[in-house]
Amino acid sequence: MSRTQATDGFNPKPGHPETVAAGIRRIVAPNPSPMTYRGTNTYLVGDTKLAVIDPGPASEAHLNAILTACQAGQTISHILVSHSHLDHSPLAKRLRDETGAQIYAFGGAGAGRSAIMQDLALTGTAGGGEGIDHSFTCDHCVEDGEIISGAGWQIEALHTPGHIGNHLCFALGDILFSGDHVMGWASSLVSPPDGDLTDFMASCRKLQQREWSLFLPGHGAPVASPLARLDWLIAHRLERERAVLAQLRSAPATAADLAREIYKDTPAALLPAAERNVFAHLVDLTQRQQIHPDGPLAFSATFICVD
Repeated sequence: MSRTQATDGFNPKPGHPETVAAGIRRIVAPNPSPMTYRGTNTYLVGDTKLAVIDPGPASEAHLNAILTACQAGQTISHILVSHSHLDHSPLAKRLRDETGAQIYAFGGAGAGRSAIMQDLALTGTAGGGEGIDHSFTCDHCVEDGEIISGAGWQIEALHTPGHIGNHLCFALGDILFSGDHVMGWASSLVSPPDGDLTDFMASCRKLQQREWSLFLPGHGAPVASPLARLDWLIAHRLERERAVLAQLRSAPATAADLAREIYKDTPAALLPAAERNVFAHLVDLTQRQQIHPDGPLAFSATFICVD
């Protein structure tokens, strides 16, 4: 993950609802970390029957904050989950139990995986599996382009695999709840077999095909220039790809070797995440026949440049 400095002024009070756009409030969960920034952003959409987007981690304090945010005449009618990571989905069941609202998502933890990622998951050679909510289930498996309707609002689900295969973004007009696919404070972790860089790039280009006024991400501040951010994300990944290929043209290397060379300024605690991102590039480049592993495709493999 590439990160901006934490000087963007985004320092909300956990559990405190803030209006971020007309009919949209944000509550930040009390789970700050190097991977979640200030915490998970939970969004409440609507005026009477509310949609809750990304209820967040298993936190009684956050559950109470969401329930307390319901004002006079308001109830929660829908629970929308962008993806099944432990900082986004676990509270969905508790919120359903408290409110009777149904859970909408693309599917469980393995849903939406590409064929190569399914193979890697079966062999177990990719490693990964960080932060997955394996117990997550939903009441409604939502398809790409499906419209979810409530009182005074319509939300379109967009399947955007990459960060994880079951990742959805949610469009409310020209505002996009971008989950962990597009954030302003960092680029997304893409860690096979759950994450897929080929899918991530395709999802970025898919989002580029529409005009957006605002992205509301799963962590961090609103993204006020969505298309510029998408351009940056694509350029950033292509730059990393060039760096990987340049290193492999010098000598065969593993994902860990490459991460140490490419992410020289990254703190040691974040190098494991860098290794996962590099491996995502290696899988993508292998699929495109620009490199190949010295044996079966695996995180521990040594990779060799074709040209």
